[in-house]
Order: sequence, then C-alpha cells, then structure tokens
Amino acid sequence: MSQEFTTYDTSEYLETEQDMIAYLDAAAEYNDPVLLQVALGNVAKARGMSQIAKETGLGRESLYKSLSRDGNPSYATILKVLKALGARISIQAA
Repeated sequence: MSQEFTTYDTSEYLETEQDMIAYLDAAAEYNDPVLLQVALGNVAKARGMSQIAKETGLGRESLYKSLSRDGNPSYATILKVLKALGARISIQAA
C-alpha cells in the first residue's frame, strides 16, 4: 500500500492578521533567528509576496530567497518586511 503526502505550507493556514502576529510572536520566543526569518517568509507569502515586495521596494525573488531557511536577510530587510506587515519589534525584559 502506497501513501501520498503533500507538502505542508504554513502560509496556507495564516488567514487573519491575528493569526500572523501570533505566529510571529510564537516564533520569536524561541530566540532562533532562522526560525524567525522563515516565519517572516511564511507570513509575507500568506499576505502576498508581490505586495510585500512592492511596499518594501525589494525584489519578490530576493525576498523569497532572503526569508528562506538558507537566506541571510539584513536587519534592514527584516525591518522593512515587518513594517509592510504592519508589525514592529518590541523589546521586553527576559
């Protein structure tokens, strides 16, 4: 008996603004920069990567690459994407 599996895509399950912010907040709690950049990529994809690219002034393909597991986005890129998503970084005592 053969089983078929489909690729899981988190961005397909991020439907509301609250879902997206909660997802980013949860990813940030792990203090793992790669996890956070992938989460940002998933949220940007859910929102529409073309729209995020337009709002940030960055190339769509460049954003896909930067926000992937193997990407290396600059802090400026992360801030631009967060701003386009209507989010910001907040510092709290640990």
